[in-house]
Amino acid sequence: MREGDDRARAPVLVVDFLSKPHAANILHRSSLLPHFWLSFRHRGRQCIPIELGTAGRAKPTIEPGDSQMVFETLKVSKEGAVLFVEIAAPPMNLLGPELVRDLVSLIERAEADQAVKVLVFKSADADYFISHVDVTKIKEYRAEAAKLTGEPSIALLFRYLSASRLVTIAQIEGRVRAGGNEFVLACDMRFAAREKAIFSQFEPSFGVIPGGGGAQHLARLLGRARALEVMLSAEDYDAELAERYGWINRALPADSLGDFVSSLAHRIAGFPTAGHVVVKDRVNAIALAPVEDFRRDSDLFDEGVRNPEFQRRAQAALKRGFQTRDAEIDLAGYLGGLADD
Repeated sequence: MREGDDRARAPVLVVDFLSKPHAANILHRSSLLPHFWLSFRHRGRQCIPIELGTAGRAKPTIEPGDSQMVFETLKVSKEGAVLFVEIAAPPMNLLGPELVRDLVSLIERAEADQAVKVLVFKSADADYFISHVDVTKIKEYRAEAAKLTGEPSIALLFRYLSASRLVTIAQIEGRVRAGGNEFVLACDMRFAAREKAIFSQFEPSFGVIPGGGGAQHLARLLGRARALEVMLSAEDYDAELAERYGWINRALPADSLGDFVSSLAHRIAGFPTAGHVVVKDRVNAIALAPVEDFRRDSDLFDEGVRNPEFQRRAQAALKRGFQTRDAEIDLAGYLGGLADD
C-alpha cells in the first residue's frame, strides 16, 4: 500500500458472503457506515475491494450518468431512469462469450449509476430473442460470466441479475430457448408478442440439465408436472400457452407490446428505489431459489457437457445445421428427428 493512500488510514471491514447480490443489498441498505475499505471474500476467494463513502453505498468504478453505452452485441438507449437494451448478436443472437461479456459490463455500469432504475431487454432480430448458448464456446462464455460473480457460471450471473436492485423486464418477440429462456426467467417480468414469441427449454434432448437456472425457475412458476413436461419434451411453446402456464406475465399483440412495456417501465421507474429493493428482496426470499441450487445445476451441466453422449449428440446436431437460422426456425421438429439418429 502506497504511503499517503487513504486506505492506509481507513479501517478495513472484511465481509464473507455467498453471492455478490447479497453483499450489494447489505451495502445499499446501510446508511450509517463510516468511511471503510471493504475486502470481500467469496467462497474463500479474495475479490476486489470496494470503497464505501459516508452514504454507505459502494463507490462506482464507472462514472454514473453516462448517456452513451457502446457494446458489440447490445444497443442501449436511455430514457430518464429506464435503459432500453436491444440484443444484436448476429447471425441469431447466440449466447456466446461476446454477449455474456457485454451483459456483465452493462449490469456493472447500470448498477453503478443510481439514476438507472429499470432495464428493458428486447431483440434487434425479429426471429430470435436469444436462441440459446453457443455449444462450441461453453468454456469461453462461462469465463466471461466469472468476471462478475467470481465463478464460471451463467446460472450465477443470471441469479445475480434477479437479486440486483435493478428492475428488469424482458420484451420477447421471436424465439427464446434454453440459455436464452433462462435469461428471461431471470428477469423480473416477461411480456411476449402473441403472434411471434416461442419458448423452449430443450437441454434434456442432449442428455443434460439446464445449466442456467431453468429447472429452478420453471418448477416454481409452472409447478412440477408442467416443468417436467416443458423440459423433457423439448417442445416449442407459443406465447399464449406460456401465459396460461405462468411462464410469462402476459401475451400481448405484437403491435402494442412495445408501448405497453415502455409505459410500465417508466411507471415503475417513477417510484422510489427503496420500494423496488425491499419488495424484490422479500419476493426473492419466497420465490427465488438459493444460490447453492443454481450452483448445483450449473455444476451438473458442466459435468454433463463433458459426457460422451452429449458430445456425440452435439456434433451430430451441428453437422445437421444446429446453430444456424434456418435449421432452428422449427427446432422442436429438428430435435425430434435428431432423436432417431
